[in-house]
Amino acid sequence: MTVEQQIREALIVALEPTRLDVVNESHLHAGHAGSPGTGSSHFRVLVVSPGFAGQSRIARHRLVNEALGDLLRDRIHALAIKAHAPGEPIG
Repeated sequence: MTVEQQIREALIVALEPTRLDVVNESHLHAGHAGSPGTGSSHFRVLVVSPGFAGQSRIARHRLVNEALGDLLRDRIHALAIKAHAPGEPIG
């Protein structure tokens, strides 16, 4: 299973999103300091989940980080997060 698939699976299980976009941006960071050169280290996610309703931006990001647990520690070098509740504008 690819890192992208693992991210997708972990977020679906933990957050039951109504929308989930996972974009591998590793190719944009090839060769920079800290990049492991695996082609699967830099990601951008957009998560829309009812569980984010009433949560602050920081709380939402913590929920995403907790859901990804070991992946963040062992496989993901960088993660950009957009986390919204249903009905909120995605900008």
